[in-house]
Amino acid sequence: MALDRLEAMRAFCRIVEVGSFSGAADALGLAKTTISGQVQALEHLLGIKLLHRTTRKVSPTTEGAAYYSRARAVIDDVDELETSVSQSRNIVRGRVRVEMPSPVGILLIVPALPDFAARFPDIHLDIGCSERVADLVQEGIDCAVRGGVVADADQVCRPVGQMRFCFCAAPAYLADVPPINEPADLPKHKHLGFKFPATDRRYVPTLRRGDQSFVLDHPPSMYFNNGSAMAAAALAGLGVAFLPAAEAAPHFNTGALVELLPQWQMASMPMSIVYPQTRHLSARVRAFTDWVAALMANDPLWALEQA
Repeated sequence: MALDRLEAMRAFCRIVEVGSFSGAADALGLAKTTISGQVQALEHLLGIKLLHRTTRKVSPTTEGAAYYSRARAVIDDVDELETSVSQSRNIVRGRVRVEMPSPVGILLIVPALPDFAARFPDIHLDIGCSERVADLVQEGIDCAVRGGVVADADQVCRPVGQMRFCFCAAPAYLADVPPINEPADLPKHKHLGFKFPATDRRYVPTLRRGDQSFVLDHPPSMYFNNGSAMAAAALAGLGVAFLPAAEAAPHFNTGALVELLPQWQMASMPMSIVYPQTRHLSARVRAFTDWVAALMANDPLWALEQA
């Protein structure tokens, strides 16, 4: 069987990006033996060794790294060409792999996906929801929704919204404790703390009203590194929590949680869409990122604040 050079190049590039044959096979939906054979045939055709293989990692040789940069550009051009032809028939197709924080996925994006699927039935999404910060290039991820300040100069950053927070507690907790009328009352209560899973660093919430501010820096009674777990703890009456407003709002409507100190505000977390600086933004990725941006812009719990 003749070598399909483009598919072999695609397999090689994904191996370089994820650092393993098995990871590349999973990403491409192929058997490991298939992509191994493709790369071996490509090496034979070129007459060079493209990859260093060890039991732990696969990495490109000097020649392989040079070949990767050109091959990646060729693949991106071919994908974009195919998409541009399809667009002449108003079709945008292909696979988009995206990572996002769990609250954004669970509370906003996933519930709205029927709309995206109806608009772009030929785009196939591969969505990861977690609190980790994925390496977009190494893991072959097309784009990511990120919270906080994005300082990586190798990534294009598009601000699209804000995650708003609020303080709340379950009626069962509030029934037998002193009232919370001012932020200064908070240290008298059990409160639930959050640690970033990647760094184990504690988030210290700050409340503001006009020129006044209050920092809740006394030790929490419990720590969590997952927002949904912290919400479950608040619902169980374990203490005062600060939650994304989008997560707390349905529980306010049912009475399962009570908002505290609504006249005070917590700082919002900026939300951005990022993608690698070196990667051409294909029509299918652009379609998804534009849809996410519009989704946030039209939701008051997520929209950017107007200057």
